[in-house]
Amino acid sequence: MDDLQTVIRNLAAGNRILANEGIVDAMGHISARHPHNPRRYLLSWARSPGLVEPEDIMEFELDGTPVKDDGRPIYIERPIHGSIYEARPEVMSVVHNHCHDVLPFAITRTPMRPAVHNARRIGDEVPVWEIRDKFGDTDMLVTTMEQGRDLVSVLKDNKATLMRGHGCAVTGTTISDAVQTSISLKVNACAILAAMTLGEICYLTPGEIRAKQAGAASLKGFDRAWEYLCRRAGMTP
Repeated sequence: MDDLQTVIRNLAAGNRILANEGIVDAMGHISARHPHNPRRYLLSWARSPGLVEPEDIMEFELDGTPVKDDGRPIYIERPIHGSIYEARPEVMSVVHNHCHDVLPFAITRTPMRPAVHNARRIGDEVPVWEIRDKFGDTDMLVTTMEQGRDLVSVLKDNKATLMRGHGCAVTGTTISDAVQTSISLKVNACAILAAMTLGEICYLTPGEIRAKQAGAASLKGFDRAWEYLCRRAGMTP
């Protein structure tokens, strides 16, 4: 198990990487489950991800209550993180973003399906959560645990869910996993959108998707990417 300071350092790096790779801009956030207390999670105060430092990381209860309220502003969409950690004990990191390349799949009937090999990690298809189904017309932000739990009911055991007209929520078994899945979603979206101008999309088959997911070392090939991504973002792994 990683020590707390290692998780905090990696979480700060994850913020910087997501910004550097164009997954988040001034908005969006990434969290990590507390390594010693699964009923808590770590998240920056409400700062733009590209500026987050280790000292910006705060500790929260699953309901979004800060363990130590020091007066700093906090993200209002904390229920996305807490609700996922509450329902999915294997999830150790959550990303919420509004990646511009992914948004077309959150506002149309075109499904997000893996078409390129690195997107096999997202599974057969990314479900779309529709906030209107239960809550009617809102500002489309997830600001209550009730809304977060409804999002989780659509996420189920998937790696990610799109949020209609808003963005997406991405899960990971590690911070690196959540970050790289977020990047894979963007790469997959860009490839599909570009290919649509050429003709019919050839998506991955169910067998191709599962071939990558089989075995305990299914994501080992992505280990070296973390150092690369950290260096690109100006961070030390």
